[in-house]
Amino acid sequence: MITTDSPVATVLGDQKKKRDGIVERLGLRTVGDLLHHFPRRYVKTGELTKVEQLHEGEMLTVSGQLGRPEIRTYQDRRTGRPAYRVDTVVHTDGPRLRMSFFAKAKHVAEWNTHRLSEGRRGIFLGKVNRFRDEWQLTNPQMVLFGEGGEDTAELSLETLRAFYPIYPLTKGVDSWDLQRAISFALSVVPDVPDLLPSATREEYGLLGSREAIELIHAPGSYAEITSAQRRFRFDEALVTQLVLARRRRAVRALGAQARRGDQGTLLAAFDERLPFELTTGQREIGEQIDADLAEPHPMNRLLQGEVGSGKTLVALRAMLRVVDSGGQAALLAPTEVLAQQHHRSITAMLGDLAAGGMLGGASDATIVELLTGSMTKAQRTAPMSRLATGEAGIVIGTHALLEDNVIFADLGLVVVDEQHRFGVEQRAALTDKAGSPPHVLVMTATPIPRTVAMTVFGDLEVSTLTELPAGRAPIQTNVVPLAEHPTWFGRVWDRVREEVQKGHQVYVVCPRITGDEQEQGESDQLELDEDGDTVTPEKPAGGLAAVEEVAAQLSAGPLAGLRVEKLHGRLPPEEKDRVMRAYAAGDIDVLVATTVIEVGVDVANATAMVLIDAERFGVSQLHQLRGRVGRGGLPGLCLLVSRAELGTPARDRLDAVAGTTDGFELSRVDLEQRREGDVLGKSQSGYRSGLQNLRVLRDEKTIVQAREAATGLLDADADLAHAPDLAAAVARLEQSVQSDFMEKS
Repeated sequence: MITTDSPVATVLGDQKKKRDGIVERLGLRTVGDLLHHFPRRYVKTGELTKVEQLHEGEMLTVSGQLGRPEIRTYQDRRTGRPAYRVDTVVHTDGPRLRMSFFAKAKHVAEWNTHRLSEGRRGIFLGKVNRFRDEWQLTNPQMVLFGEGGEDTAELSLETLRAFYPIYPLTKGVDSWDLQRAISFALSVVPDVPDLLPSATREEYGLLGSREAIELIHAPGSYAEITSAQRRFRFDEALVTQLVLARRRRAVRALGAQARRGDQGTLLAAFDERLPFELTTGQREIGEQIDADLAEPHPMNRLLQGEVGSGKTLVALRAMLRVVDSGGQAALLAPTEVLAQQHHRSITAMLGDLAAGGMLGGASDATIVELLTGSMTKAQRTAPMSRLATGEAGIVIGTHALLEDNVIFADLGLVVVDEQHRFGVEQRAALTDKAGSPPHVLVMTATPIPRTVAMTVFGDLEVSTLTELPAGRAPIQTNVVPLAEHPTWFGRVWDRVREEVQKGHQVYVVCPRITGDEQEQGESDQLELDEDGDTVTPEKPAGGLAAVEEVAAQLSAGPLAGLRVEKLHGRLPPEEKDRVMRAYAAGDIDVLVATTVIEVGVDVANATAMVLIDAERFGVSQLHQLRGRVGRGGLPGLCLLVSRAELGTPARDRLDAVAGTTDGFELSRVDLEQRREGDVLGKSQSGYRSGLQNLRVLRDEKTIVQAREAATGLLDADADLAHAPDLAAAVARLEQSVQSDFMEKS
């Protein structure tokens, strides 16, 4: 008997020669995998266009037969290299339609000629245009039947229901191949396991698993497609929310030392000296954190807020409360530049309260240490000794804090800044240094929509700072489109000079250090195609802007006479620190840098930023970068210099950033363009999104319902013993790489 656990080969029939594509490249190893390989879209077969009267620009869906394909060679104007075009025609019941397919490599063109063999039939979709007195389909998409035989094609068209499913495919496997295998599997598999208890299905109005599988592969209406998709999106949301809910419960069960702040007066002394009032949000979130710290189980809270919303101050007050409780606090920063900036700003805010045991230090002061990987052994000896004895209450550092020889007397709070840059192993390495589980506060300046926070950061309580402190000036953002106006580049440097002449300072940000060498930890902006696969945009013919070259060109050319310096991750630590101090002191007019200045760099006199090759950065990154200007009450200017052409996704991204300063709105734009891959931490590593059917923006209602259902199921039965298939799915996700990526996020 064939079941969902049977090898997929058992239902392939005469398609065994396609087994490698289906099993190895699509990863469909069992019949169950095949049945859960869902269509990515549908063609409404009842509306196959009769090709009688064509109108230029209309979208056309036709069935037809291919003519003879021909390969033509031409020279790519952008690269100067040979490229290939496969030309063919579709014969319909009316005019014939020309189609062209482009390839950079000859073997790809040859594969296309085999795939588009003469006589093969299929369904073709595209926009109709007129070219050289011939009708053509532009950017055609198609579903091809069989291997050229008309009988198979006609049979498939006659037996279709109202919608033809189009599946995510791979080379050598067509939608028709998958449709045949799935139809046969559904006819012989007697039972499809159902993850959901019947009570849950009834409560949320969901189809049974078998019915949903049948409808998603062979729907008769839009309503059937919607019902089937909702069922499987709910399944995925529920399994994800159960993993996160179990993690929240496991953390609460660990137990932790309550930190009530009743052993010192450091926080009270700090609050007395603040030269300004806390915002309402800072006060309210501070009270939430105080309540968390006073509990006998670990705080696990995400603090999110726009650049400049005052997250560091909230985190510092939490650290001071822990010091007042007799414990220590560690702030983990992703880069040395940011760690040094945090150390400077926190010691400046504390003043003599950071000079514990020193001449001139306040009576209730502590010591704030800095630990980075570039410090010598001799430089680290004294700070590490003071941490081990408990003399130092606060330490700020990079990955150096994670080393085995860094010992704490009583680590009570871990603050992780921009935690999406740290892996689960790194976070665990720091929290493991505490005798009992420490409280954890995670900060991010990347705004996160509610459903993303619920799905990706679901094991954390979420606090959001929505107000900006007084004194933040508006930032004007403009796209400088060099594709349409190449001469505008000169005007960019005129504007930079104008800002400097007013006594202000400017950032110039480049995506590279030198040549094609990336900044450590930096990745290009990646796009996802409609199948969710990563597509890296082509590099411009002239290469990408690099700090070393741009700084030299500006100093010798358009910005000659100005004080221009450079900053990037490969400079020696003492040089980076010197440059940042000089820029903060106003001794540098223009700082040419990589994204090392993305977070934490705070120079009030900086009023303008130029981002060269801006299309290489993500939406959230662009938003964070421009937040470096306008911090001193002076209006800010951000110029997004780009060669991206109008109408491309890259240009749309830049126009969105120029159109709003609302980080939460931009985070939605970013997700809509790139889906969840980047949020889950995967696309930057070349993986597909960890979510298969679920989309955190589109499926908000489903995610909320699934979170509610997960809580109810665990309250009734923490081990899910009454739903063994669901328990097994949760266990698989908990053990999988996806679970690790969710924590990394």
